[in-house]
Amino acid sequence: MKKLFATLLAATMCVTTFVGCGQSKSADQSNDKKVDTLNVYFVPSRDPDEIITATEPLGDMLKTELTEQGYEVGNVKITVGTTFEAVGEALAAGTADVGFIPGSTYVLYDDGADVILTAQRNGLNKDSDNAADWNDGKPTEQTDKMAVSYRALIIAGPSEKGQELAEIVNSGKELTWDELDSANWGVMSSSSPAGYVYPSLWLQDKYGKGLTDLSSAVQSDSYASALARLASGQVDCILAYADVRRDYEDKWESEFGAKNSIWEDTNVIGVTDPIYNDTVCVSKNSKNMNDDLKAAIQKALINIGNTDEGKEVISIYSHKGYQEAQSSDYDKERDAQKLIKELSK
Repeated sequence: MKKLFATLLAATMCVTTFVGCGQSKSADQSNDKKVDTLNVYFVPSRDPDEIITATEPLGDMLKTELTEQGYEVGNVKITVGTTFEAVGEALAAGTADVGFIPGSTYVLYDDGADVILTAQRNGLNKDSDNAADWNDGKPTEQTDKMAVSYRALIIAGPSEKGQELAEIVNSGKELTWDELDSANWGVMSSSSPAGYVYPSLWLQDKYGKGLTDLSSAVQSDSYASALARLASGQVDCILAYADVRRDYEDKWESEFGAKNSIWEDTNVIGVTDPIYNDTVCVSKNSKNMNDDLKAAIQKALINIGNTDEGKEVISIYSHKGYQEAQSSDYDKERDAQKLIKELSK
């Protein structure tokens, strides 16, 4: 009887142990789908306060979508980086879990970031390689056709020099390097595709020069500040994405102090090759991130981009939705970055 009791006791303990182990494993699996704070970063291609206000609803939308996929997210924290590079660095460091960044920024930091989505945008009714075709004095309009690429423009402002350059282009003549070099330029950070990278390629292709060869180039921290400088005549031309004038049409007169409409005061003097659209990336080094969460965020943002409420949130970047992306989509950006490095030596 003693032997039988000992055997039963050992068996009971063994069963209890296995149940306990099973409960522990279940708890561990549950913890795999628990995220205390999901850190989402945006680049400052618009005024940071505007971005924060516009994207605030995204937090609840993400939480709802991720909950449906079995995740428990305590908080979604939205941050606007001080520069494009700051967001890339945050992804590489793991302090950002998700980053909405241009393709060129992704390429610079792809050792620490995985691209999961490419943004879709409305196409524009103007898409000519010829700068003068953009200067009919009429607003650039969006079309219903979705586009996966966009143009960067060199835009001349209302200053005397800006108007001089525009007159040359609109007369059908090609600008010389000396004429361009005589102007004061407003540029963005070196990883900005529309505000730096592709205009550098344009200069290299046409003149064998880069932005670093210009006699006067001032870096702006946002397109809003770049346009404010253009309106006031502090700079003669700026580099920007093709629909930047649509985004700041009202502020051109009301806040930037211009006397005429932005379509009257500005002219396009250069058009770059098409640029592949912005990315959504996730950090390779975040403690929160794994393949399952990466796939869940990918699905969540595609779903959000397919709703009217979601489209309203992401419209701050002129995004209309998202499609799955892969690293090779941005090989052209890698080629561009190689050239930029060579030009800066």
